Amino acid sequence: MEDTILAVQMKGITKVYPNGIAANQGVDFNVRRGEIHALMGENGAGKSTLMKMLFGLEQPTEGEIVINGETVSLTSPTVAISKGIGMVHQHFMLVPSLTVAENIVLGMEPTRGMFIDYAEAVRITEEFSQRYNLHVEPHAKVMDIPVGMKQKVEILKALVRGAKILILDEPTAVLTSQETAELFKELIHFKEQGHTIIFISHKLKEIKQITDRMTIMRGGKSMGVFNTADVSEQDISRLMVGRDVVLKVEKEKAQPTDTVLRVEDIHYENEYGKKMLNGVSFTVRRGEILGIAGVEGNGQRELVSMLFDMVPPDAGTITVEGQTVTGAGQRRIRDMGVSHIPEDRMTYGAAGTASIEENLISDRFEKPAFHKGVLFDMEAIHRESDQLIRDYLILCRSGKQQVKMLSGGNIQKVVVAREFSCGPKLIIADQPTRGIDVGATEFIRRKLVELSREGAAVLLVSADLNEVMELSDSLMVFCGGEIAAYFEDTSALTDEEMGEYMLGLKRQSPEEIRRAFHE
Repeated sequence: MEDTILAVQMKGITKVYPNGIAANQGVDFNVRRGEIHALMGENGAGKSTLMKMLFGLEQPTEGEIVINGETVSLTSPTVAISKGIGMVHQHFMLVPSLTVAENIVLGMEPTRGMFIDYAEAVRITEEFSQRYNLHVEPHAKVMDIPVGMKQKVEILKALVRGAKILILDEPTAVLTSQETAELFKELIHFKEQGHTIIFISHKLKEIKQITDRMTIMRGGKSMGVFNTADVSEQDISRLMVGRDVVLKVEKEKAQPTDTVLRVEDIHYENEYGKKMLNGVSFTVRRGEILGIAGVEGNGQRELVSMLFDMVPPDAGTITVEGQTVTGAGQRRIRDMGVSHIPEDRMTYGAAGTASIEENLISDRFEKPAFHKGVLFDMEAIHRESDQLIRDYLILCRSGKQQVKMLSGGNIQKVVVAREFSCGPKLIIADQPTRGIDVGATEFIRRKLVELSREGAAVLLVSADLNEVMELSDSLMVFCGGEIAAYFEDTSALTDEEMGEYMLGLKRQSPEEIRRAFHE
């Protein structure tokens, strides 16, 4: 009888890649029609692979997939969409230069004669926007809309294509608490209309708040299905990681000393003519973690790019211990003692086809310690990389393994091991724990605090409000390319108050903000 109410049945799913790695081993995954079901697990636990097979991006080696009682062969996303399955990826799949309406009908554009019927695209957008209470601006270009609206556009794209089963991958990763609360209202509305939602997230509080049941995975296997109300956050962490996890990082009060990073009156306009940074000034001192919070798209990415000389500012100066960063080149900036954990680990943080060992020594292979005359000292290189693999708990077969074969959390540990082990004076940590599990998150956060207390200056950029409020000793909020607020002490801040500054509903006076520039 239960089969009649199951929207999704994945029976005995096994996925073995050509290199012999088994991502899923005999997994059963059942989702009831009209429920919000969480899929939880560490990076590398097999969640992403399982969902790729449900959306037709990959094929199972063994097992059966049943959708609404029908056994199906999901050979492509097109087939999955035809069966009523939609997926909203963590990194939005939108075309910035097109309007909201054009993005929503992309690939299924209505036509009038030989031309796209733009008016009909707008009508479709407005119809679905009203039906599902997802308010968007049909005529606005995607590059100009806030990140919360981009999330809605992605969901509408799936709904317009007939999705009754929605896979949401880290849907709140870049949202404020207010935007998250609004999204959750909409998800409950979907559920009441009979939609089925699979919710992938590492945010345990949100899982507890919004989901009905959860499936927890570890090591490519299901650890069981649980009613969300029956398990605590600590229980979930233990099932995911296999041990107790410290969910709150303890840290001593910061004792900051001299200034390491000085940013003065930075201005920057992007290629679309949009002002992304407008007179930003602040300093980061030795022994402190300065956090930057803000909705994505408010200048944080551009600022980090300038700090590592990827993009020059239109005006203003950036110095590290008095030395100019702009035009210095990344090798010289590293020689100044600057480490960088980039937002996109696979584009800027690691070389996927290179080995773990090669990635770990890529910033230090020129040092005499790794050379015998004109040749590399391979023994010294092996020693260094093996020690870092042990120290940073990187799960791998050996240092010779290609980085791209690791889970997301272990790739991040490779990047962190390299950047934290070079004795940095300044650490620029951009979304250091995005999309990774609670175990890896705990480890990286603890290391950041340790290094700051040992004397490193840390600039932490994070869209995770809990992370940035918990780790930061002092905190700036970015809105519209400017510092909207600065807090010397984060202990009394609430998510709601932070959200108001992030959304531009509140703003401090220039005098209050000026304290971010320690003289």
